[in-house]
Amino acid sequence: MSHSTDTLIPLATHGPTVLACGAWLKNTICLTHGNNAYISPIIGDLSDADNRYRFDQTIQRMCHNSAITPEVVAHDLHPDFYSTQFAQAYAEQHQLPVIPVQHHHAHIGAICAEHHLHQPVLGLALDGVGLGTDHTLWGGELLLVDGAQCYRLGHLSPLALPGGDIAAREPWRMAAAALARLDRHDEITERFGDQPAAIMVASMLRKQLNCPSTSSMGRLFDAAAGLLGLHPTQSHEAQAAITLQQLAQQHGLMPRSAEGYQITGDNQLDFSALLSMLIDWCDGSDDIAYAAALFHVTVIDGLTTWVKKVADQHQISRLVLGGGCFHNPLLTQGLSDRLISPSLKVFTARRLLPDDSAIALGQAWVVLQHNDL
Repeated sequence: MSHSTDTLIPLATHGPTVLACGAWLKNTICLTHGNNAYISPIIGDLSDADNRYRFDQTIQRMCHNSAITPEVVAHDLHPDFYSTQFAQAYAEQHQLPVIPVQHHHAHIGAICAEHHLHQPVLGLALDGVGLGTDHTLWGGELLLVDGAQCYRLGHLSPLALPGGDIAAREPWRMAAAALARLDRHDEITERFGDQPAAIMVASMLRKQLNCPSTSSMGRLFDAAAGLLGLHPTQSHEAQAAITLQQLAQQHGLMPRSAEGYQITGDNQLDFSALLSMLIDWCDGSDDIAYAAALFHVTVIDGLTTWVKKVADQHQISRLVLGGGCFHNPLLTQGLSDRLISPSLKVFTARRLLPDDSAIALGQAWVVLQHNDL
């Protein structure tokens, strides 16, 4: 059977045939053959049984029906993903080497694959969440990617995720985490008294129970939206972040302000001051579009300052922007406009999207950079 439904990305290098099994959301499969990478259409969220069946069928079609035999298998670091468990079982069944690839390394790798980048790059990976090498939840990362090697040079200051995964669906919880971060626990129940779980969440944040921390930019957007009263709960992924972006676009970006962030000694980018401004903003009468624009311009300014500092320190001239937050055109364009210079070239997703649908390609690219295969 042909690969006619798949996206073909020519690669700069030959290597063994890699089967890369992708992530959890927006799952795709990538199969390399020679110096071509074939990426399946988006299968979707693997929590859905029908999508798991489609995942299995897609691998059957791509490998067996086209008579391409994988020689190495790649998967995400997260042990609970269906794609990870499938990859490990498949590799064992076929007696193949299996290589885990960190989620944000793969985000940057996908764009390196598209642009045929070989030299070390600075990767700015901004998304919802992905498991880090330290087993915490990452999503706002500054990485040095040198082929198969990936070093974490900095990250956003962590916020708590009260209740774990549910916090990604309920931005009011991220707003509560921002209040807790700023020692304003008492305001959680005042502000979110209409949420049945408000008292419990306030208590969890005080006791730091079931509150894993995350450096995720996606969750920072949720916190901002929650503080501004936008979508306390979301009916679909990124709903709050998209509304925040649309409001900022209505207002238009204003002159930049460096007051809302700081870079700590251990190279964390901390937006506590910005969150504090948003907490005190929302009394119902203020212009929410202005606040959304202020949030965007401050985030862009903080990221720009942070990236320039690290690029200078490490003498890196190539910056790669990857992860689902780069669906936001204000963020992508704003950062690119500020960062492109004679000393820094900026690379973004072209053929594929910047989100998790590119993870499989990134996994395959990282594996092909291993010299010991």
